[in-house]
Amino acid sequence: MSVAWVNRQGRRRRAVVSSRLLALALAGFLAGCGGAAPPPTFDLAAPRDNLGARPGQGLIVVAEPSALAAIDTNRLIVMTRGGGLAYLGDAQWSDRLPKLVQVRLIQTFENAKRLTAVGRPGDRLLPVAQLNSEIRRFGIDEATGEAVIEMSVKIVQDRTGRILAGNIFTRSVPAGGSGGPLAAAALDLAMQEMLRDIVRWTSSRI
Repeated sequence: MSVAWVNRQGRRRRAVVSSRLLALALAGFLAGCGGAAPPPTFDLAAPRDNLGARPGQGLIVVAEPSALAAIDTNRLIVMTRGGGLAYLGDAQWSDRLPKLVQVRLIQTFENAKRLTAVGRPGDRLLPVAQLNSEIRRFGIDEATGEAVIEMSVKIVQDRTGRILAGNIFTRSVPAGGSGGPLAAAALDLAMQEMLRDIVRWTSSRI
């Protein structure tokens, strides 16, 4: 048996092993890509009615709300009886919750026509004030079976940074069940009522 023959056999074995490893890696990749489908996606709506429309005055910018890391997500939250937070596995929001709330709040101001203009920080506007907020609670309360939302809102003068007004808004509605679609619908309903409250309160102070 020649040395050249042995070398050829070794190369063939290594080639076979390499091709098998490549096939296994590709199969694992494809299996990972074919995992469970993502949960259904839900949205929040910007209300158009019962906004008390009147001639617009003032210009504000609406900052993205702040929130704890557990709330700064696209997942639907359940506030458990023990005071913890859990996530529903059969529903998700269309974006991170703070971003989604910011967009719908701006749209609600636009729908109400209660201000001259409204935008985001960085829109190259010259606002009278900025609306800052914090999402404190936004989920299903396991103890009561209600969709509960709580937000702290402040109107801050743009030039001086002085707080012109502040308020805490709370809304709750029955969730009607523990499933993701029912939870999303209840939270959307509660959020629409809160958006109306915030727009009326803010525009009366600008």
